[in-house]
Amino acid sequence: MRLSFLGAAFAAAIAIAAVGAQAHAETRLTGSGASFPFPLYSAWFKDFSSKSDGITVDYQSKGSGAGIQDYLNKVVDFAASDSAMKDEDIAKAGGNAVLLPMTAGEIVLIYNLPGVSELKLPREVYPQIFLGQITNWNDPKIAAANPGVTLPDMPITVVVRSDSSGTTFNFTNHLSAIDADFKAGPGVGNSVQWPASSKLVKAPKNDGVTATVMQTPGAIGYTEFGYAKLTGTPMAELENKAGKFIPAGGEGGAEALATAQFDDQMRAFITDPEGDSAYPIATFTWMIFPKSVADPAKAEAMKQLVAYGLTDGQAMAESLGYIEMPEAVIEKVKAAAEKIGAGS
Repeated sequence: MRLSFLGAAFAAAIAIAAVGAQAHAETRLTGSGASFPFPLYSAWFKDFSSKSDGITVDYQSKGSGAGIQDYLNKVVDFAASDSAMKDEDIAKAGGNAVLLPMTAGEIVLIYNLPGVSELKLPREVYPQIFLGQITNWNDPKIAAANPGVTLPDMPITVVVRSDSSGTTFNFTNHLSAIDADFKAGPGVGNSVQWPASSKLVKAPKNDGVTATVMQTPGAIGYTEFGYAKLTGTPMAELENKAGKFIPAGGEGGAEALATAQFDDQMRAFITDPEGDSAYPIATFTWMIFPKSVADPAKAEAMKQLVAYGLTDGQAMAESLGYIEMPEAVIEKVKAAAEKIGAGS
């Protein structure tokens, strides 16, 4: 009888311990997608995981297009994309997607020109560079905007993304808005058909473009401001709609995004911003979560992650080269985040 009692008590203790362990079991969130916000998200996810009771976040930077495909294939819990998500992809997901702008940043043109530390590029010039219409650094149109700068007689090597990229989407969206030839082709997309050239080089992700430009004298490429800031790569001042040359990293990015109007999916793109001091190429970047989440613990972890990103996470943005989101946008994102896990 005593052995029977002890056995029952032992079994009960194990059961209680198992329940307690389950209550404190680790919840792991997996995500993939945009490289644009990767330096910031890496800091977020590490800090959030360290502060959260049993929640870890694993994120793979592989490009916006790949992240959305992973989400559609249901191999990740969430995705990240600088081009948000198209209506047709939302439909492919069965409408099971909540799009949340979580941070913002500037797309910059980085260059590698020996002896040139400052460079201005007019709005008629940089689309022509990426169209292959301006092919040498001492072209008269570049020289006219840079008096006193000795521009080398050197061919321009154009560096673009090799992967499906939200950075490419936003960059080509801007170029198409300011240049009719660019709009006619290559046009807008996560991947586009760049003009054929022996001086066209493709590289994966924002860090790949940055590294390729740094290693290639005569190169120019587009990347996110944080990567250029981190590596100390020179960035061109770009002429905005008001005719002013604006450097990245100041108040110009926030001014560019100030007039954003979001649709019912929390998408907003400003292709050619107004404002004297507006930086010409700035974008929000989104996280994508499901409405229907089978595991309640995961749904709660996702909401906690969003709440962290909108509070502690925003405080990290500026130091890593991103734009802290306006309070009005944060309030909209908080409301939209309530849809996570609300589906059946």
